[in-house]
Amino acid sequence: MRALYCIIFYLLLPFVLLRVLWRARHNRGHLKRLHERFGYVAPITGKRTRIWIHTVSVGEFLGALPLIRELITRQDSELIVTCMTLTGSERIEQTLGGKVHHFYMPYDLPGALRRFIKIVDPDLLIIMETELWPNTLAACKAHGVPTVLINARLSERSARGYRRISGLTRAMLSRLSAAAVQHRADAERFIELGLADTRLTVTGNIKFDIDFDDEQQELAVRLKNEWSNSGPRLVWIAASTHSGEDEVVLQALRQLRDQGLQPEQLLLVLIPRHPERFDAVASLCEKSGFSLVRRSAGEAPSLATDILLGDTMGEQQLMFGAADIVFMGGSLVDVGGHNFIEAAAWGQPLISGPSLYNFAEVSRLLREAGALEIVESAQQMATAVQRLAEDEDLRSLTGAKAQEVAEENRGALARTREVIEKLL
Repeated sequence: MRALYCIIFYLLLPFVLLRVLWRARHNRGHLKRLHERFGYVAPITGKRTRIWIHTVSVGEFLGALPLIRELITRQDSELIVTCMTLTGSERIEQTLGGKVHHFYMPYDLPGALRRFIKIVDPDLLIIMETELWPNTLAACKAHGVPTVLINARLSERSARGYRRISGLTRAMLSRLSAAAVQHRADAERFIELGLADTRLTVTGNIKFDIDFDDEQQELAVRLKNEWSNSGPRLVWIAASTHSGEDEVVLQALRQLRDQGLQPEQLLLVLIPRHPERFDAVASLCEKSGFSLVRRSAGEAPSLATDILLGDTMGEQQLMFGAADIVFMGGSLVDVGGHNFIEAAAWGQPLISGPSLYNFAEVSRLLREAGALEIVESAQQMATAVQRLAEDEDLRSLTGAKAQEVAEENRGALARTREVIEKLL
């Protein structure tokens, strides 16, 4: 089965490379360090324990960051952090600089992985969430490198996909040394797919173990004052939006304007999920008749500005601290939602669409606490935002409930660290 998988991967590789070239039309950074995708990386000197942590992109990296910072403090260890995306790479370098070794993750090809592992010589691979690749796990097993899956989640939808390739899935899971999963339901799905229950530990979601230091809190206050012109103007953030959602958000904003909420009363901060969509979303906002300021321009929105486009990288977490209301995207289209926890930890009232299968447990906790409202249309979104905008007590109460959920679910980081230490 794995041989067939390798053949398919090799057949698809030209299309993968063409996609890289296509993206490079707008950002030449996609072509830089392409050799790392094939396992050609700089040698690492020294004899300390080498911990390899793989985070797919920005979201996974930020989720793993508290753990990474803890592991950096191990006196006898050095860290190798890999990712798959340009934005993830930029965020790793920006946040950690020379504190870790950073490379792109090699493509899941036997030769590339053998080359990478031989050069890097890791003592442990930590995989964030459910980024499982058959050849990666096989190569680690062959070279005696223990592998642990952390903060793992497995929706029923994803489990159905893995069942369709049950032979490959079972073989892949058998090569995992351990798995720290978010919830019991995730554990049961992994066991059904073939992971031994003796290798499973239910730890909770480490993304709840988030802290905002004094500097971040001061920056958030400063940003809120800048956006509200130090007045009563409210800030509504629509975060991590996908194509098809921006249109709904803009329709809702139009309805709010028609109902009397003017720019000096409510600013929309629209943050597309993917950087390649920034220009298209800016154009959509302007064609819809709204005045727009781009965050990347360094210009503060005036009280006449309808929309601030969040077209910078790495600021979304900070922006949540400057918000009054947050809509989380990836939920009005069939994406499965995005991470609510950062906004909840800031104590913000939350709105979402109904597609939440990737964050089923987190969304359940927030809904049961009365901290998350589900909407399915522009009309419902406008109604939800207006209700919160007009009622300060409701905003405070709903935000406090969200923050309480975030606080009550902390502790997964310590439990995950215990699982990792047993393998070191």
